[in-house]
Parts: sequence; structure tokens; C-alpha cells
Amino acid sequence: MEENAIGDIVVQAAIELHRELGPGLLESVYESVLATLLEQRGLAVERQVAVPVVFREMRFEEGFRADLIVENKVILELKSVEAISRAHNKQLLTYLRLTGLKLGYLLNFGDELMKTGISRVINGQLQSQ
Repeated sequence: MEENAIGDIVVQAAIELHRELGPGLLESVYESVLATLLEQRGLAVERQVAVPVVFREMRFEEGFRADLIVENKVILELKSVEAISRAHNKQLLTYLRLTGLKLGYLLNFGDELMKTGISRVINGQLQSQ
């Protein structure tokens, strides 16, 4: 399955989850439920994936933890905050660069409407969903 098809499924599942549970829960709750929803749709999902960072030929085994990686192609960074900051977007851009993946989603379950809480990052470019 290609990245855009995975992204469509992710967005649908995130909107469904947000409609049913609403905003304001801990990120870990949304992460757990979203991972299950995606798995029920036939996608392979890894949670809290430790991603190494290589800096000047030094390898650090746990540079960061990706909230969810779907089908080894799409990174999902989940938040449950009142507003997304530029730092959150930069964080996802860095994750994509370090993993070599092409597509990522920043999903803010703290927004009143999930549609406004979705940011899509493709090849280092930020796009609102």
C-alpha cells in the first residue's frame, strides 16, 4: 500500500476516534485506540518506536521515539494540546528526515474539531489537511 492510501485511512480513523471520545484525553489513550483502529483496518502499526540518531559517525540508539509508524511508511505524531506550535511541526519534519520516510501526520486530539488538528508533512513540506 502506498503512503497516500495509508494517510487516507489514518485521517478517517483519527476523525472517527475524535468524534467518539472527544478532545482532552491523554495522548497515550489516543495512541492506543488509534493503533487498534488502524490494525482493525488491516494496517501494520508499531507504537513508541525507538529510532536511532547518527551524528558525526556516532550512533545513539534512542534518539527519539516515534508515537506510531504505520506500514513502515508513515509516521504519526500525536498531541493532545490546545494549539499546535511551530516546534511540533519541526519535530515531525526532523523525524521524517532522520528515518528517511516520506510522509508524516501531526494529529492534535486537543483541537475542538479533528479536521483542524491534522497537519500533513510530505517530503519536508508542511500542508494543512
